Amino acid sequence: MSWTFGSVAVVGAGAIGLYYGARLAAAGNDVRFLLRSDYDAVKRDGIRVESVAGDLHLEEVKAYLTPEEIGPVDLVIVAWKTTSNDLFGKILPPLLHEQTQVLTLQNGLGNCERLAEIVRPDQILGALCFVCLNRLAPGFVSHTAGGRISVGEYANDGRGRAEEIARRFSAAGIPTDAAASLAEAQWKKLVWNVPFNGLAIAEGGVTTDVLLSSPEVEGEIRALMSEVVTAARAQGLALEDSLIDFNIERTRPMGPYRPSSMIDYVEGREVEFDSIWGEPLRRAKAAGVEVPHMERLAERIRVRLGADG
Repeated sequence: MSWTFGSVAVVGAGAIGLYYGARLAAAGNDVRFLLRSDYDAVKRDGIRVESVAGDLHLEEVKAYLTPEEIGPVDLVIVAWKTTSNDLFGKILPPLLHEQTQVLTLQNGLGNCERLAEIVRPDQILGALCFVCLNRLAPGFVSHTAGGRISVGEYANDGRGRAEEIARRFSAAGIPTDAAASLAEAQWKKLVWNVPFNGLAIAEGGVTTDVLLSSPEVEGEIRALMSEVVTAARAQGLALEDSLIDFNIERTRPMGPYRPSSMIDYVEGREVEFDSIWGEPLRRAKAAGVEVPHMERLAERIRVRLGADG
């Protein structure tokens, strides 16, 4: 039996949740936003997006303060930082009915496994967002590059859930594809996230152009990417060496881009250490892969977080 969705709840309305939720709502979908600090501003002014794909001002927003006010929906989009995953048990149940699907747009590994403690595996999807977004003010997002999403099913049940989300998101102006392997897509995203988010912190809070301006640091980026690719292959995932050049060359035109983890670090917020570096490192070791560059980077990040925490 095929699946589709009508109502949508966006949980975690930072840059990712605001941007993709606003795009879906502007296309006429029933999108409900669970907000905290942005609630008053969004109720008053709506959601504003300055975007390379076209500016957007969603004036009327379905904004709520509690999941109970939203009620059960067909699709829950989880867009908060992985550091908030301990709240799954409190936030998700009021949003669920028997066939609700939960789509996590979060970074790193381990998020679907956490969701599986709350809902069935055939209710879980993961997505990787290849996009440059920054939340500049409450309800105000800057979109400077990218925007593509790759969606995969945690447990494929033949209902075409990822394909349907890709179709509906694409119709709303969000370029989206259905990934044949969610795990492969997750590791492909880590090829960028591990070095660029990590070294931006380890080097003291710098932008991607600063990292790439140093031949020594670029060499470290390439070494880290190579270890991520090797770790993925050891788990039976088909990652190609060409991902290294591809990710470096697509980063150069971004200019002084601030990776999301670097922003969290410099602004004193909790960093998504475990999902982006801790869990990938554990899985690499479990697969029998030596990853000395990843180990050193993880230790450098721990030192930075400890010294500035």
